[in-house]
This record gives sequence, structure tokens and C-alpha cells, in this order.
Amino acid sequence: MVRGSRSSGRGPTAARLGRSFGLLAVLGAVLVLAGIVGLIYVAAATLTTMLLFGWLLLIGGVVGLAHAVQSRGSNFFWLAVVVAALNIAAGVVVLRRPEASAAALTMFAALLFLAGGLFRLVGAVVVRGPQFGWTLLQGVIGLLLGIAVLANWPHSSLYVIGCFFSLALLFDGLGLLAMGIGGRQVVGMVERR
Repeated sequence: MVRGSRSSGRGPTAARLGRSFGLLAVLGAVLVLAGIVGLIYVAAATLTTMLLFGWLLLIGGVVGLAHAVQSRGSNFFWLAVVVAALNIAAGVVVLRRPEASAAALTMFAALLFLAGGLFRLVGAVVVRGPQFGWTLLQGVIGLLLGIAVLANWPHSSLYVIGCFFSLALLFDGLGLLAMGIGGRQVVGMVERR
């Protein structure tokens, strides 16, 4: 008797799909672990984030410069060269001075929190829409976060970026983990039908 995919209980497509969701769950677990380690060692996470950011700027600048050279005859050649040169220069600066770059980026983030919080507060009061309370709360949290980061600046630049990056890894990992586990369960339920 020849065994088909039905008699084995698990079809080839369902098996591949189950493995894919399993790999997604493993990736999520790795990201959760990286996020937890980053939250424990926030200063190292900040430095690592800045070095990664510097390398991404540098590599993006080199790729942009190569693209600009390939498109020498186009109208945007000089614009592409200038943007690539700025990316390369910013990447070199971030790689050479990651602490100062983290301080500048932290100041920028604090100002964004302040501006975003202020706009949400004013928008909530002026518009008074159906989500008035939530918008007002978001504005207050944004303002408080901006004030807290600025009140401790430049010392806060040692941990703010690493903390935010680690939290992003943690929550992205939790999302992937939930998706992988849930996806495997859905595949298992569909298979049993």
C-alpha cells in the first residue's frame, strides 16, 4: 500500500508551514532574549545600537554612491552623490564618536517627545474627538517622557537609546513568538479536520 500525504497525517504543505511557524517562534524567542539582555546591559545596548546605526549609514552611503555612479547620465546624479556623501560622512562620525552621537540622538528624541506630546495635548483640547481621553493621556505621557529625558541629559544618553532599542526587540520578539505558536496551532487544527 502506497502512503499518501493523507495517511501520514501531515501533508507536505502543512509540514512546511508548521516548520515555518516554528522557525518564526524560534526567531521571536531569540529577539525576546536579546531584548532582555539589552535591558539588563542598557549602556552596552546603546553603544551597540550606535555602532550598528553607523555601519548602516556607511554601507548605505557606499551603496548609494555606487548607484549614483551607475546613473551618471540622469537628472538626479548630483543629488544622489550628495546624499551618499552625507550618509558616508554621518556613518564615519557615528562610528568614530558613538557616545557623542548617542547624546545628540537622545536630545533629538527628547525634543520629538516634547513636540509630539504638546501637539497631542493641544489637538485633544481643540478637537475634543471621541478619543479625547486617550489622546490627552498620550500627550501627557509624551511631555513627561521628553521632560524626564531632558532633565537628565546628557547622562540619559547612556541608557535611553539602548532601552528603546531593547524594548523594540522585546516586543517584536513577543509578537513573532505569539505568531509562530499561534500559527502552529492553527495548522494543527486545520490538519485534524
